[in-house]
Amino acid sequence: MHSLHLYFPGDRLSEAELFAACLDGHLAPVGEAFLPADAVETAALRAASLAPLLGGQLAATGLSAAWIHGALAFPPGRHSAQRVSAQRRGHILDRRIEYHDRRLDADQVMVLGGVHVTTPTRTLADLVRVADAAHREAAEMMVRTGIADAHTAVQWLHSAGPLPNKRAGLTLLRALAADQPEVTR
Repeated sequence: MHSLHLYFPGDRLSEAELFAACLDGHLAPVGEAFLPADAVETAALRAASLAPLLGGQLAATGLSAAWIHGALAFPPGRHSAQRVSAQRRGHILDRRIEYHDRRLDADQVMVLGGVHVTTPTRTLADLVRVADAAHREAAEMMVRTGIADAHTAVQWLHSAGPLPNKRAGLTLLRALAADQPEVTR
């Protein structure tokens, strides 16, 4: 089920008609869809725009999740996703998706706009484990804007099982946590 605020190519209008509406100032692109130009772009709408790509078995992760949560102004060129279903996916799903087969636990995902997305804590923990500028900037933005708490992410990553680049991720997270005041719990 799609949002009434989103237009997907081939659903109600063709891709050419949607881009023409953008040129006329009536629509604006958001993820894999289009939104009325005067509508507020929310996390739920950003997530829902990825529904055709992710379906119900995949969750947006990494930079895609950071964009959905509001840490990035624009979606990444290629969306990252992991499975939430028990069924493994052995084939390439779509060239627009970077797919990781490791299953996400239920407590690591939330549903926004009908689409699974990693929680802000899990998203931050994933971002700090990738050693490039885009991931680091997204992680810093998540902490700076209060989308995710670095202290909570340190605890989560420290207690998580074996993960690639965990040590480097913890080092970066601790540096981000040092700059963020600790929230009283």
